[in-house]
Amino acid sequence: MAEKTGILGYDYVEFYVGSAKMWAYWHARAMGMNIVGYLGPETGVKDRVSYYLEKNNFRLLITAAVKPSAFEITSFVTKHGDGVKRWSLKVKDVKTTFEAALKNGAIPERNPKRFEDENGYVEEAAIKLYDDAEIVFVNRDNYKGIFKPGFGKPIQKFEITAEETGLQAVDHIVGNVRVNEMNLWANYINTSLNFETFIDFGPGDISTKYSALLSKVVRSKEGASVKNPINEPYEGVKKSQIEEFIQEYLGSGIQHIAVATNDIIKTIAAMRKNGVEFLSVPDTYYDLLKERGFEVTEDIDELKKYGILCDTEGKGYLLQLFTKPIGDRPTFFYEIIQRRKGAQGFGQGNFQALFESIERDQALRGNLDRDEE
Repeated sequence: MAEKTGILGYDYVEFYVGSAKMWAYWHARAMGMNIVGYLGPETGVKDRVSYYLEKNNFRLLITAAVKPSAFEITSFVTKHGDGVKRWSLKVKDVKTTFEAALKNGAIPERNPKRFEDENGYVEEAAIKLYDDAEIVFVNRDNYKGIFKPGFGKPIQKFEITAEETGLQAVDHIVGNVRVNEMNLWANYINTSLNFETFIDFGPGDISTKYSALLSKVVRSKEGASVKNPINEPYEGVKKSQIEEFIQEYLGSGIQHIAVATNDIIKTIAAMRKNGVEFLSVPDTYYDLLKERGFEVTEDIDELKKYGILCDTEGKGYLLQLFTKPIGDRPTFFYEIIQRRKGAQGFGQGNFQALFESIERDQALRGNLDRDEE
């Protein structure tokens, strides 16, 4: 029987990027986040800079190297491009969670460590995830400063005007892995963190006429607030979005973060005004949605206006939309999601329209046909 881990939910997500200032500015301008913390040469750290951003319970750390000696950062960005290095879980006690995870079979990355200054202390430890990624256990209950020791207020005063997006918190985090890795990583996370497989999409469940994938969703048994889909490629006529990710990212890694909102129409309208590009679906999608006759609170014409997808699920439904990749490589993107009436799924009814939209973008990049590799 797996040891209980004391996991409470998501905390922050950290990106490694080429230019932290530019990425911080983009998130503030495009997603309406607040730049509230900074670490760098001015705070005594000479080889890197980090910007800490918040929006309600959605927390990001964006880090870049300023010297070649920050080899972990430079090697990650050189290989993968800008992307997610680690995501963190808030836990009751870092040492207890870390030891339980190791006893359950987790691979350690960093032993528990306390970071301390005049504002208190933060404790962290980390275990391995796909390729160069990590899961961090963190407890900041005893810290009253900005994020954690070493951080101060931003040196530069960012006067950024952005529409209010209303983003709330991380809903789920999706990983893309190589062929035959999905079961390995699902079992690893389930065993290490006392999670369970919540949804299992097998052959034929997620496909278009061109491409297909397999997917498992694992979630915490100690409260269902942590959910992590894991995708792997499946044989198709053309190259799937998962294959494209692995080829462009040069390995397995985090494909996208889903961020929850309480009013997706207002959120998407604001993000579009802020300049965010989203995937598009044909108008026929909304004609079919009306024909299904499922009652939703929102006006379907409003959903159509902003390109928002809607999937029914029992008595509930979810609304979602996906950005185009936000960096130079066609790898990482965001999902915006709103769950209605207790919906717990991931929009399986939207997969056909969504993946056809992704395939149109793949074709524009010349990455749909396998003979283009």
